[in-house]
Amino acid sequence: MEYRVLGNTGLKVSSFVLGTGTFGFWGNNTEKEAAVMLDEALAGGINLIDTADVYSNGQSEEILGNLLKGRRQDVIIATKGGMPMGSGLNQSGNSKYWIKRAVEDSLRRLQTDYIDLYQLHQPDPHTDIEESLDALTDLVREGKIRYIGTSNFQAWQVTEAQWSSERNNTARFISEQAPYSILNRSIEFDLLAATQKYGMGVLVWSPLSGGLLTGKYRSGEAAAEGSRAAGSLGKLSIVVDPNREENRSKFEAVAKLQALADEAGLTLPHLAMAFTQAHPSITSAIVGARTIEQLRETLKGSDIRLSTDILDAIDAIVPPGVTLDALEKGWTPDWLQASKRRIQG
Repeated sequence: MEYRVLGNTGLKVSSFVLGTGTFGFWGNNTEKEAAVMLDEALAGGINLIDTADVYSNGQSEEILGNLLKGRRQDVIIATKGGMPMGSGLNQSGNSKYWIKRAVEDSLRRLQTDYIDLYQLHQPDPHTDIEESLDALTDLVREGKIRYIGTSNFQAWQVTEAQWSSERNNTARFISEQAPYSILNRSIEFDLLAATQKYGMGVLVWSPLSGGLLTGKYRSGEAAAEGSRAAGSLGKLSIVVDPNREENRSKFEAVAKLQALADEAGLTLPHLAMAFTQAHPSITSAIVGARTIEQLRETLKGSDIRLSTDILDAIDAIVPPGVTLDALEKGWTPDWLQASKRRIQG
């Protein structure tokens, strides 16, 4: 396992991160199954664990808190807040009111006195970034958070936040978590330039493109029984649905990437994960394995680095800065709503 410095913090983190979105009812994992996953990750050299309050409605954090008893100092915990955690009007977003409450709730579920990296799960169009940073700064000074980060921010939002921190002498975001894979390279267009400019680390999620880059989904074939797509509803099943017309270009790209991986003597997942390790602005890739077998196989490729020839061949299949499916960007910005794009008569 390679270790990289997270932005300009001096904090050394593993180039692979264990994502715990499958801990809890979202992944149908029992605490015993989650324990096996966590032990395997730590044994493989992973020292950064990523979760969120919204994962399985808090179960992911609760399970992680139980499993880390007696070894809290061995890991770096990153969690996220801001997504709806109830039906209340103020049980979501990036307001000072909710951030402080959400952090206290996460600390309780994680059974810890501090969170190593607390990330805003997504931008909040209703809250000024100065309000959010003011709340996060209070929590840093209280020792409840050590570092702060963002997730799913656009390049201009990253820049605005950095300027706000400098102007108001508040804590500054040291990392961004964004979707990135061979099939979804949109963050290369400007976000990675912004994070590099401000010395931020970057944690990327969905490096296997929702499972498409495992090679188990093929054009014209239904998702295999037992696969995540076969058992899920909503965005994930749509993104990997072989019968969806919009996915045709992705399946064509996957076929070419499979041939490239075969020629290089690699599995497609190892090629895909190694691709995320090649960009100088990327710190770590989040591994969202659902089974212990998937995790073990992924960890086997943690030290693979791609040659220039292979990276050039990937660029020829999916050009830099291009994404083949807008759904894989993770979220739709508020300003793309029809009401924001049209003058109201």
